[in-house]
Amino acid sequence: MRVVDEKGRLFGKLNIIDLLVIFILIAAAALVGWKVLQKDSAPNAARTILTYTVLVENVEPEVYEGIQQYVPGENGIGDQLMANGEMVDAYVTAVTAVPHDGGITFNSTGGERLTLPVESDKLDLTFTIQANVVNTVINDVGTQEVRIGKSHIVKTVHFEFTNGVILTCGWEPWTEG
Repeated sequence: MRVVDEKGRLFGKLNIIDLLVIFILIAAAALVGWKVLQKDSAPNAARTILTYTVLVENVEPEVYEGIQQYVPGENGIGDQLMANGEMVDAYVTAVTAVPHDGGITFNSTGGERLTLPVESDKLDLTFTIQANVVNTVINDVGTQEVRIGKSHIVKTVHFEFTNGVILTCGWEPWTEG
């Protein structure tokens, strides 16, 4: 019995090209499986808790009252953030409010400034957010990078504010608890 017959088939059954295609498919499946397993194990490696605050100015008092039932949240941790329709490993753990200081400022030609207070019942909200991050250089929380001074969207299942500014950032090692 010959290994390759006159038609180029191995053992009279498989063509060499067919065997090569099967080998490539098996290698591709093994590579995809390895990548998936690597991706699943990455979040457990060197995670850090990133705690940051976000200021959202000029909010209606009724909106602030409406979000009170969701912070710290049903789970006791906080209201979970989301991005692109998916939940993010980050939570709004607290929110505080102070009266909005909305004044009108006039500048004179000599460089002097005059600010007149304007009566407003609006509030400035400060959200405290805790997130588990893997890379403290990039500080990705969902699809957003967290950096002091950067604009930030605070979005949960229950509320969303698009005009936030990050005020503070702090990191601490993540411990399995």
